[in-house]
Amino acid sequence: MSLTPPSGTLRLGATAPDFTAETSNGPILFHEFIGDNWVVLFSHPDDFTPVCTTELGAFAKLEPEFTKRGVKLIGLSANGTESHKAWIKDIDEITGSKLNFPIIADPERKVALQYDMIDFQDATNIDDKGVQFTIRSVFIIDPSKKIRLILSYPASTGRNTAEVLRVVDSLQTGDKHRITTPINWVPGDDVIVHPTVSNEEAKTLFPKFRIIKPYLRLTPLELEQK
Repeated sequence: MSLTPPSGTLRLGATAPDFTAETSNGPILFHEFIGDNWVVLFSHPDDFTPVCTTELGAFAKLEPEFTKRGVKLIGLSANGTESHKAWIKDIDEITGSKLNFPIIADPERKVALQYDMIDFQDATNIDDKGVQFTIRSVFIIDPSKKIRLILSYPASTGRNTAEVLRVVDSLQTGDKHRITTPINWVPGDDVIVHPTVSNEEAKTLFPKFRIIKPYLRLTPLELEQK
């Protein structure tokens, strides 16, 4: 059975669609779940699958780091809540994690269609009813419910949880200061002075900034600034 993607493709800066759903931790209204937090929403093709099991265990182990940053985690898989709960036991046993965040039950792909998570690349990535599974999508959503990052991985490739956390750090740092972050940036590295900041302003905002080229100015961020 073929599923038609939504007409309005989600883009960065768009409001994350609201929805109601059952999860492994009970029913939610998504925007209420977000509240005043950041959220990482990530989808999985199916329960009891090898790559997904390793991913969820990794997210669960890293959850305290996300929590420190005011970020809530929520997964999604194309199965019901009872399947999710049984799978969580396997995940904890296999990976040594203690998974506490909710996993959305989306057997009819309603949320997956809203968020364009359906696999249209691999025609064999289907369930026993012939319905396409979800791909490995990641959405970072800020407290104003705006989508700040979208990543899509094929079903065959596991995600990098450290990269998701790194992007959260970059977005939050950029929101707090008038900066952007260069390639492979991690907290503690120099940042880029935002193009909208003049050199005169930069002298006040970033006393240690240096000009590499007129369009590239680097500066350290003092610990108290982060």
